[in-house]
Amino acid sequence: MQDVQATQSERWTKRLNESIPGGSSTGSKAPLYAPEEPGVIVRGKGCRVWDADGRDYIDFRNGLGPVTLGYGFPAVDEAIRRQLDNGIVYGHPHTLEAEVAELCRELIPCAEQVRFLKTGGEAIAAAIKIARAYTGRDHVVQIGYNGWLNASAVGGAELPGRTARTLPGVPAAVSALHHACRWNDIPALERLLDEYAGQIAAVVVAADYAGMEAGRAFYPALRSLADKHGTLLLFDEIVTGFRVAIGGVQQYFGVTPDLAVFSKGIANGMPLSVYAGRKEVMSCCGPGKAVVSSTFGGETLSLAAAKACMETYRSRDVVGFLWKQGETMWSGLNRLLEAKQIPIALRGFWPCPAFGAKEGGAGASLPRFFRLAYKHGVSMYNVSYVNFSHADDDIAEALNRLERACDDYNAAESIG
Repeated sequence: MQDVQATQSERWTKRLNESIPGGSSTGSKAPLYAPEEPGVIVRGKGCRVWDADGRDYIDFRNGLGPVTLGYGFPAVDEAIRRQLDNGIVYGHPHTLEAEVAELCRELIPCAEQVRFLKTGGEAIAAAIKIARAYTGRDHVVQIGYNGWLNASAVGGAELPGRTARTLPGVPAAVSALHHACRWNDIPALERLLDEYAGQIAAVVVAADYAGMEAGRAFYPALRSLADKHGTLLLFDEIVTGFRVAIGGVQQYFGVTPDLAVFSKGIANGMPLSVYAGRKEVMSCCGPGKAVVSSTFGGETLSLAAAKACMETYRSRDVVGFLWKQGETMWSGLNRLLEAKQIPIALRGFWPCPAFGAKEGGAGASLPRFFRLAYKHGVSMYNVSYVNFSHADDDIAEALNRLERACDDYNAAESIG
């Protein structure tokens, strides 16, 4: 019997949980803060989304990062529609596969050769396979969150902010080849490289978003250590690419890896990932070598979106906008949190800062803050983003809504 008191979103959440383990195919999308948080989103436009009950939210989750230009961005949507008239996937390569690969080579420092897949996680797996084939080594060091593959190492990030303490579904023989290391911990990395001397194929590193500035010294140190030990350096640019700089942290910090993976920023929400690197290393991938192959790697709608997206980045200084508008939004929120004496702060680079407790901020409750933000129509996540469609008025309205959320936060604190 249907619960007549339930909202549409709540009914959809129930249906999702009945059919899908965890209520979503993506671990970080199932709602944690119902009823304030939407159970489902049914529409997006620009920087706003709407749930099944018609409630609107100014959105800083952006699909967990891929929507860099905005929902329904005209140049991207028009490119998809044009290609749709001609077909989606064929039994041979399409011209877009060459054109987008050439754009990647132009815009990404390490990209002498490029291949495509659909998700960042599978592209990381592909790059690791290539690194093993090239070096003849089996072990891998993982720094930061590189997708669900991280749950191959005890101590790795099985999801953002969640450490893997057990490894269900991972054979001990596999987990023994994967080693977790913390961001900006050179001594720990040196110990691993010494302990497994001549055995480590790649050091895979994703930036710590709150502590990204440490990359100024950490990335050059990683490059030096990798060269010293004959280990490949693999940058996870899934979040940082086309956001911190067009070419990611490798461009921003001036350190070129041997391999890199891009995904979230490249196609404004269409499913596409890139694994790229030195020609000598990438040549290990192919028939009779390290086989990485997918029917949908050259799917044309995503490639059309990526081409339009990258051309927009080049012609309209999207990255400059993300830095400027990100600073307006997140420094404004930091000032608001400070003025309201709420011990929460955002740290990191303005295009992708991370929420956390303020230093010395005992009693900070991010779950309460996020719940109240949803109540007042602002959608955020542990790492939040502006997109190219967040106009000044949208930022001002979001900060006004969040001020009401802060007032509710303090009211609840005084009662509790």
